[in-house]
Amino acid sequence: MSNVVITGANRGIGLALAQLFKQQGCKVFGLCRHTSDELEALDINVITQIDVATDEGIHNMHTSLAGVAIDILICNAGILRDEQLSHLNLDTIRQQFEVNAVAPLRVVASLQNQLNPGSKVAMITSRMGSIEDNTSGGRYGYRMSKAALNAASMSLSHDLADKNIAVGIYHPGYVQTDMVNHGGDISAVESAARIVGLINELDMSQSGVFKHSNGQVLPW
Repeated sequence: MSNVVITGANRGIGLALAQLFKQQGCKVFGLCRHTSDELEALDINVITQIDVATDEGIHNMHTSLAGVAIDILICNAGILRDEQLSHLNLDTIRQQFEVNAVAPLRVVASLQNQLNPGSKVAMITSRMGSIEDNTSGGRYGYRMSKAALNAASMSLSHDLADKNIAVGIYHPGYVQTDMVNHGGDISAVESAARIVGLINELDMSQSGVFKHSNGQVLPW
């Protein structure tokens, strides 16, 4: 039985990932700031008060997962704010960097000694972090923070290689979640199913590759 740890598991893609891995017979640890009825209904290991952008949240996570050998670590928690050049909100830009880029790196660093050879790390990023793919501008904080996450994920793929730990870097698609007011073109369940498939197939030959959930390799 594989131990799967998922951040931001109380709703959206994180919730769907928890459900699918539970269905595959994995022991799932769902981390979140606050739980939800849907998450509780899965009957998994729910760990609350995990704000991965804070020292307290990282401490709570490390304490709650003490002694757990992690086979799959999924950094899914993230936020989306909107800044335009005419209204440059530096507070929301900084907030997105903390949650979307710094926090996932802290999560992996904090739990690295609980990852065994052959374990897998999945970073849920966005194609909006792709510089080449940016054709519309705007969304400064989100784009910049996801580009930073991609850079950190690539570094992790190198730094964890000697332990035979593969790092997947995944854009989930335009998903119908609260983050985009449910305006996406695929459901959270469909996106999660694609991501689970990619994680199950992930090996060292694919470590550090930036992929769309449909399997397409994306440009940096």
